[in-house]
Amino acid sequence: MNAPLRLSIVVPAYNVQDFIVETLDCILPQMRDGHELVLIDDGSTDATVERARGVFAAWPQCAARIVQQTNAGVADARNNGVAQARGDYILFVDSDDLLQPGALDGIDAAIAQYAPDVIATDFCIWYPGRTAKPLEYHHLGYPPNVVLEGPEAILSTYFADRHMYVWCKIIRRDIYLQLGLPLFPSGRLFEDMAIVPRLLAACRTLVYVPLVLLHYRQHPVSITRVITPQWCTDFVLALASARPYLESAGATDSAAMRAEFDGAATLFYLCAIKTSFQLPASAQPDQVRAEVRKIYLGSLFGTVEKTLHNLEAGQLASVTLRNGRRCARQVRQALADSTVFKWRQTINRAYKTWQMARQQRLSKTN
Repeated sequence: MNAPLRLSIVVPAYNVQDFIVETLDCILPQMRDGHELVLIDDGSTDATVERARGVFAAWPQCAARIVQQTNAGVADARNNGVAQARGDYILFVDSDDLLQPGALDGIDAAIAQYAPDVIATDFCIWYPGRTAKPLEYHHLGYPPNVVLEGPEAILSTYFADRHMYVWCKIIRRDIYLQLGLPLFPSGRLFEDMAIVPRLLAACRTLVYVPLVLLHYRQHPVSITRVITPQWCTDFVLALASARPYLESAGATDSAAMRAEFDGAATLFYLCAIKTSFQLPASAQPDQVRAEVRKIYLGSLFGTVEKTLHNLEAGQLASVTLRNGRRCARQVRQALADSTVFKWRQTINRAYKTWQMARQQRLSKTN
């Protein structure tokens, strides 16, 4: 008799023929009875599917399958993955990332011992093109191996950490289905940032397991090709769109949670505004910044002044007093449309663009 399915590993994939074999080779050797792997091919036009089938053929004992769909974007691929999954829990793995040894055993152990609604894990951001410090480890602020209950305990630390990726949260499939499909917003960037707060608000219990789940690959892509007006607006819209769902779920009673939400929204606003200085003049960056500001101001539970005071006073978790004061100063300048702020950001972004171009040239010659 087959074991009941504990875990569905969902891998959305699109034109990743150069990475998919390495990604699957990190997953399949770890799979046990009770695991399934569902690769959602989002209409790839390269050899992604053929190479995935070749890896699957080498592991016939694993419950692995490919579901193909017309190209629709990663949000639709995630929605399809949830619909196709049969396990009690869902783990998303991006198609170019590397699941670390022992990750699935660690998840299984947490399920067996605690059976929480969500398991949170650490992760590592991986910069393959870097010669110095290619790995950056990120550890969450939850107490390890403790069952946390209720939205305040779960969401306050989540917003303080600001690690909003869906793939470092292993969540019960029933939670996804409870919110209804399709869940991830089609055509939007940062689709997981918009949805993970809603998922966590529906969770009653969380366990943080301090294991490094995966290496999250960063590609040395030209920054001028990545940054668009939609990038800037979707970045701040992700949290803003989650707020009404948090309110309707009754997850906003905690003053600490509201303060950390507003702190995260403020830091993301500052990031989007700074990033907007990489936009070409043809993209009308001043209009983009005005739209970003409007979204940000409409997303806060409290006032801007209260949030900036919390930053300046060191009253937000995961933000040092020094960093908080610097961020608050820059937010004030951005909101005031300061000429000095604009001048500094224009210079800083031009330098970072040059740095990235230089890194790309060096990686090609090595």
